[in-house]
Amino acid sequence: MTNPETLALQVLTSGPVYRFADWPNPEVPNWRAGVYTVWDGPTFLYVGMAGRGLAPEAHLISEATSSIKNRGLRDRLRSHASGRRSGDQFCVYVCDRLVLPTMSQDDIDRVAVGLLRLDERTRSYIRDRLTYRFVVTGTSKEAHELEGMIRTSGLSGLMPVLNPAKTEG
Repeated sequence: MTNPETLALQVLTSGPVYRFADWPNPEVPNWRAGVYTVWDGPTFLYVGMAGRGLAPEAHLISEATSSIKNRGLRDRLRSHASGRRSGDQFCVYVCDRLVLPTMSQDDIDRVAVGLLRLDERTRSYIRDRLTYRFVVTGTSKEAHELEGMIRTSGLSGLMPVLNPAKTEG
């Protein structure tokens, strides 16, 4: 018998894959806590969690069922798909580590005078190249613990490129 943590790790490693280019994704549940992994082809880039502060049954309350507001996994992945760096650490990492190294000095000069926006480049990079997988967890505490475990130990021998856990040393 497979335990829930092992099943979650399998889904996050090799489960259904979704393209940010296809956002919004009706498969991503609203008002739910969970963990997600982000990939650039076979490269494991990032692991994140969503739903901090959501009650375990939040998706069942009247506010959730009648609201068009995104919370939890849907809100977090929507934010990443937007490419907006303000308030989104994942988008900052993508811009700093993956987009900026591809830019010419002319591009950087155009950013400096306001003729080119880094958010647009970041959004294009995310939508053109990146995919994600996700799992729903029962609580935000479970999501936080699973995310921490993956940041520390990786997935199938792969560590997240953009946000591995910091180690002493």
